[in-house]
Amino acid sequence: MTAEAQKAADEAQENAAASPETEAPKPVNVGKIKTILAANEGARMRMWLSICSRCGLCAESCFFYLAKDKDPKLSPAYKAIHTIGKMYKAKGEVSREFLEECKEVVWGQCTACRRCTMYCPFGIDIATMIATARAVCYSQGIVPDGLARTTENIRTTGNQMAMATEDWIETCDWMAEEYGEEVHGLEIPMDKPGADYMYTVNPREPMYYPQDVGMAAEIFHVAGLNWTMPSTGWDSTNLAMFAGDRVVATIPVKAMYDKALELGVKNIVITECGHAFRSAKFEGPYWVGIPGGKPPVPVIHSVELFRDIMREGKIKLKHKFEHKVTYQDPCNVSRNGGLWDIGRELVNMLCDDFVDMTPNREHNHCCGGGGGFIPMGPPYKKRRMESGKIKAEQIRATGATHVIVPCHNCFDQINDLNKEYDLKVKVVSFKEIITEIMEIPESMIPPEEDEEEAIQAEEEAKEAIEKGAMEEAGEVQES
Repeated sequence: MTAEAQKAADEAQENAAASPETEAPKPVNVGKIKTILAANEGARMRMWLSICSRCGLCAESCFFYLAKDKDPKLSPAYKAIHTIGKMYKAKGEVSREFLEECKEVVWGQCTACRRCTMYCPFGIDIATMIATARAVCYSQGIVPDGLARTTENIRTTGNQMAMATEDWIETCDWMAEEYGEEVHGLEIPMDKPGADYMYTVNPREPMYYPQDVGMAAEIFHVAGLNWTMPSTGWDSTNLAMFAGDRVVATIPVKAMYDKALELGVKNIVITECGHAFRSAKFEGPYWVGIPGGKPPVPVIHSVELFRDIMREGKIKLKHKFEHKVTYQDPCNVSRNGGLWDIGRELVNMLCDDFVDMTPNREHNHCCGGGGGFIPMGPPYKKRRMESGKIKAEQIRATGATHVIVPCHNCFDQINDLNKEYDLKVKVVSFKEIITEIMEIPESMIPPEEDEEEAIQAEEEAKEAIEKGAMEEAGEVQES
């Protein structure tokens, strides 16, 4: 949505609120709801809805429940039964008022982290049930405004920040110039055919954290990787997935796959982002209709690539990171992505003083910023901070001074929790640590200014000698 369109929508909303005769609420499209419910009413959904024994084991797994004095209404089972359960029971014939109530539950009380599924004795996937309820609400225009805006950006521009292609390319050129001053010969190749790695990013990086792009380029250059950035299909995030719009969720995934196939790259690399990894590797193939559910090009997370670079000795360290660190397991990197041990292997390669959170790995608690919570914005920040109390307590208990976080939503959430709960920690990415402590090979250290001038003079002298020799050879031939 353009700035002008957003302003017009805001003015219309204000005028409607000020008018004594407001429009009646838009009727619910029951047909749409029935279609969504029918599409998701397979054997698994029917079993999940009927088999729950109300045992309560899922409740203790939920950080919303734990952070709010164990309010039984925040039990995952209760949230599922009173949203998607009621939708199926009513056969889709529900009111707009009911759907508005569901909105506050399915987006405001659940991040779809899937921790509850691990503790359910029947393996009920409550996150999938909640996702279906989100799709129903979204079909009726009932969705947090922040997610509605980012979904519209994806639909109209192909990326969540509505960043123009020329701005993306200019940002990469800018970072290549900036970081090239630190590492001689550094480039950010664009659309390089046959590269081993096509690196994709979160649009918040070029928009707000361009140094992330520069740090990744520095690591890849020093490691000697054959890599490229894509000019299209570079946004690996997928907030439409959390909004409940499967059609729009397909757009960035398809663009990424298409570009990887066009360039003939060997791997798609996902930046330090959790849900982007889940979208590209696990959900995306089904959305675009790939038989077997495998991406057309292997998808790997930055955590995996950085671990491989370090394991193969492609980067040497000046010294280990000298601070006490702990590691945040992003839900879609660890629990839903299976990389909990790879993350710790990398931490131990880089750091001497590492202490884990309790619980950890696939059992670690969600930070509270995933599932669309961060882009849902200010209206949801208070509950985001309240529910994040569990993560704050975990971090404080480690005594760490630094938290390594390979996910943008976790990064922003833990920074907010740091301020809210006065944790006195610094939140860092793997890229930051690696670029801080890695050795720059002598051949890549930029020459001093006077040395540069000497090199330039030498090259000019060589050119003059070559030119003179060619002219002399020409004279000889003429005679």
